[in-house]
Amino acid sequence: MPDAIKLRIKRQKDPGSRSYWERFTIPYRPNMNVISVLLEIQERPVTAEGNKTTPVTWDCNCLEEVCGACSMLINGRARQACSALVDQLSQPITLEPFSKFPCIRDLQVDRSSMFRNLIRAQAWIPIDGTYPLGEGPRLVPKVQEESYPYSRCMTCGCCLEVCPQFMPIRTEEDKKRNFVGAQVYGQVRLFNAHPTGQALAHERIETLLEEGGLAECGNAQNCVKACPKEIPLTDAIAELNREAVKQGIFGWFHK
Repeated sequence: MPDAIKLRIKRQKDPGSRSYWERFTIPYRPNMNVISVLLEIQERPVTAEGNKTTPVTWDCNCLEEVCGACSMLINGRARQACSALVDQLSQPITLEPFSKFPCIRDLQVDRSSMFRNLIRAQAWIPIDGTYPLGEGPRLVPKVQEESYPYSRCMTCGCCLEVCPQFMPIRTEEDKKRNFVGAQVYGQVRLFNAHPTGQALAHERIETLLEEGGLAECGNAQNCVKACPKEIPLTDAIAELNREAVKQGIFGWFHK
C-alpha cells in the first residue's frame, strides 16, 4: 500500500495559452477515485516541489458515470475520472484534457460540437408538448432490448477522442468540419427505432448521407472499444449504412 499518490497533470491557463506540466503528491487513502484526488489538490494547491499553484480545473457532476462531464485522458486512456479508481492505476497517474476538443482550462474542454452535431441530426423525439399524447405507442420487448444500450450514451466524448476520423477542434475554421462521429450514429439508431421518432427517420438518414456523415467513417472500431457504457456503436454504423444505401437507391429511382 503506497504512502502517497503521485500525479502528473497537464495544465493550461486559458484557450490561448501554452500547456505545461505540474507534479503533485497527496496522501494516500484507500478507495479514492481521480475526482477525490483532484479535490485534495483543490483544497491544498501545492506542487510536489512545494510551490503554491492554482487549483486544477475540471468538469464533473453526477460522480457515478452517468453525466459524462468528467471525461479526460487518464494514463493515456479516454475515460471518466469518477470511475477511475486510484488503486487500479499505475503511478505516477497522468491526467490530460481530451485532445480533440478545445481546452478551456486545465482538464476542462469544450464538447459543444457534440451537441451541435446532435442538433444537426435531429436526435430527438418530435413531440412539442402542446397537446396530451396519452400513453404513447407500445414497444415490443425485442425492440426495447435492442434500443436500450443506445439510450445509455452520456455524450462523454470518449468515442470521438479515440476516432482517427475526428480531427482536433482548435480554431473557428476547425469548427466548420462536418464529421459527426459515432455518438450521433448511436442516437440516430435509437430514435429511428422509436415509433414516434420514425417520423424524422428519413431526414436523419439524409443528414448522414451528407458530407461528414457515414461515408467518412473509417470503421476503425476504436469507438466501441473506448465507450464506457459498452454501446454497440459498430452495430449502429452497420445498420445505418444499410438504411442509407436503401434510401439512396430508392431516392435515385424517384428522381
